[in-house]
Amino acid sequence: MKVLIAERGGYCYGVQRALDIAHEAAEQGSGPIHTLGPIIHNPGVVEKLARAGVSPVDSPDEVEEGTVILRTHGVAPAVIEAVEARGVKVVDATCPYVKVAQEKASSLARAGYLPVILGEHDHPEVTALAAHAGERAMVIESVRELEEAVAGGKIKGKVGVVVQTTQAGDNLAALAAVLAPACRELLVYNTMCNATQKCQEEALSLARRADVVIVIGGRNSANTTRLAQLCREVQPRTYHIEDAEEIQQEWFDGTETVAVTAGASTPPEQIESAAHHLRAIGDVLS
Repeated sequence: MKVLIAERGGYCYGVQRALDIAHEAAEQGSGPIHTLGPIIHNPGVVEKLARAGVSPVDSPDEVEEGTVILRTHGVAPAVIEAVEARGVKVVDATCPYVKVAQEKASSLARAGYLPVILGEHDHPEVTALAAHAGERAMVIESVRELEEAVAGGKIKGKVGVVVQTTQAGDNLAALAAVLAPACRELLVYNTMCNATQKCQEEALSLARRADVVIVIGGRNSANTTRLAQLCREVQPRTYHIEDAEEIQQEWFDGTETVAVTAGASTPPEQIESAAHHLRAIGDVLS
């Protein structure tokens, strides 16, 4: 059984940068060190950081002293103010791509556009984007949701768009096609992460060549979930796992080629472990 490993899967620049910041804070900081929510969406990595002394909290109210690290997904400005008001040191590990999206969202609001955010309603990055975009901001997750908003007269006049960094390009194209005839002026900022797009493109290329696809990453990771969805559209035998121990031998009956890719929050050792398991299964089935 041939195992194809994606070259672009695993840690992206923003994730690696955030983890470097967290480890440096743990080595140099005094007092307790926390992240507001999980710094990245990978349970294994978050648990490992907690053992190193960097533990997540859900609210600034839980922190009395020490250091708070802002997660890769970013936070609302009011959250930063709440942390600083408690006399706690703030270290910003927000992904630079997310920072750009936040700045664009703020600029749309200042210029009088209705900010429309293409993204998942409950995702922390989108929540932060909406906070930067102001009270008028609308979060749209699907074309159907957008069509309903247009039909209800909620979208008109000057409209500006920013995009959750881990969205797929096809979603933005479909959104723009509905928006263009519905508003007087449309400004679209394509704030999707270039690394995410390239990872998705490579994963789809591998999925077309494979009998089975394994996608590794946290189930709470939006980019990993989307990666699995995209691969499943090409190869229905696609499995999203968090850990190599989840891999089951029966998935590979009659399989000649299996492709492995991973979300942006997946460490190299998890990818290597999955590849080892797959090669072992291949030896058993051969």
